[in-house]
Amino acid sequence: MSNSMIAETRTALTNGELRSLRQRGKVPAVVYGKQLSQSTSVLLEEKELLALLRSHPKAVLELNIPSHGKKPVMITDVQRDPVSRQVLHVDFHQINMNEEVKTQVRIDFLGEANGVKEGGILQVMLHELEVQCLPGSIPDSIELNVADLEMGSNLLVSDIVVPSGVEVKSDPEQVVVTVLAPQKELSEEEAEESAAETFAHEIRSEDAKEVGSSS
Repeated sequence: MSNSMIAETRTALTNGELRSLRQRGKVPAVVYGKQLSQSTSVLLEEKELLALLRSHPKAVLELNIPSHGKKPVMITDVQRDPVSRQVLHVDFHQINMNEEVKTQVRIDFLGEANGVKEGGILQVMLHELEVQCLPGSIPDSIELNVADLEMGSNLLVSDIVVPSGVEVKSDPEQVVVTVLAPQKELSEEEAEESAAETFAHEIRSEDAKEVGSSS
């Protein structure tokens, strides 16, 4: 297992104690799962956790807890401060490596779409794909080549090819990426005509209201 982290066991702490630990670069977390008789409260090194969240947030992680041994886990929830975005707490779920799990996998887009070369705009509608597979088969990312994508066309979930042993759970008809035609910029004369038409429409609407109220 390529991703691993050492955790410290902890007892129940007050809000003040937790705040002090965070200031010292620690992040409180909890490990739960049906294999455990009860959840386990732990502390993590913030630097290691942030590195994992940046690189492999959905990966299977080997969590080494003194007196509890090594446990295969996945991150199920990350609580952050709404202002500073500091990680406040993490939930881990202990998994069985022989049982399939559902998770989200990042989609990496390859190539430059033909439609973009012609002036179109690439719009990504889906950044992650929901898949189901054994924990050891979860890919770091799934690639989708957009080079042949023309102006006004799109690619669906069903167009994505996944590795053997991985089942896609996302809606196959969901649009993943599309190329939009660029919006036409109005000339100064066209803009003035459009503004005049809008003004005239507003005047007619006001006149109609006055007629309606006087009758």
